Amino acid sequence: MLRSVPASRLATLLLVSVTAVWGSTFFLIRDLVAHVPSADFLAVRFAIAAAAMAVVFRRQTLALTRREVTLGVGLGVLYGLAQLLQTVGLEHTDASVSGFVTGTYVVLTPVLGAVLLRDRIPGSTWLAVGLATVGLGVLSLRGLSVGLGEGLTLAAAALYALHIIGLGRWSTARSATGLATVQACVITLVTLVGALPGGITVPSTGGQWSSLVYMALVAGAVALWAQTWAQSHMPAARAAIVMTMEPVFAAFFAVLLGGESLTARMLLGGGLVLTAMYVVELLGRRTPGASAEQERPAELLHHEV
Repeated sequence: MLRSVPASRLATLLLVSVTAVWGSTFFLIRDLVAHVPSADFLAVRFAIAAAAMAVVFRRQTLALTRREVTLGVGLGVLYGLAQLLQTVGLEHTDASVSGFVTGTYVVLTPVLGAVLLRDRIPGSTWLAVGLATVGLGVLSLRGLSVGLGEGLTLAAAALYALHIIGLGRWSTARSATGLATVQACVITLVTLVGALPGGITVPSTGGQWSSLVYMALVAGAVALWAQTWAQSHMPAARAAIVMTMEPVFAAFFAVLLGGESLTARMLLGGGLVLTAMYVVELLGRRTPGASAEQERPAELLHHEV
């Protein structure tokens, strides 16, 4: 059934599903970090994810080349550091501001791709970037002051952008599973370093453990694999725009399950982000531009099946 769907379209659907899963965790994380420090939560979450992936995907991980393992380590360091910076930044700024500043990776991804890798970015993508950024602002901002928290969060957004660029540039359909597993292991080590100074605190109730296991296995292991595979079939800038659906889904689940009220800001901001997706997915297909495969170095293409 899946073979009848074009890989690029399936990648988009998979990445949208990933953002839906991530969006569903916001109110769970909010409740959990009231009892478990953020760094400890990240370390335990990714440790569970890494252990599960190492068991399930052992064969695919061992099949990676030395170069692919090195790439996985580098990508895992980027993501792990971004998680820690975002978490520390959140301690010094409002959650809404953190969500917006983190979302600036939608702008940083094409900018850094163009500067560092000389990627060709279609005009439709820049239009979508603008729409998504305005949508994120409407969803998240109720005032913005620049301080330590915002600076740390912006650094996290830059690392997320580099991670997205790296996946778009070097992940392949063949290596995606093993590459995701290596990343999970490295993210665990990076977040563990951030958690160790104060000791590791773990959940104390069955409900807290249930939330953590869901975020580790579904929003962690499965989502990391899905993002890695999806980005082997789409340009990094397009992936970044699709991923701005995360705060839209976060607002949706906050209303549906978290008891929050639906507001005009949610509708307008969500509508702008959806419009950005329409621009990049439909109009972008009519605009000449590099595909994920064309952006990838030639030596990696020879290893794809």
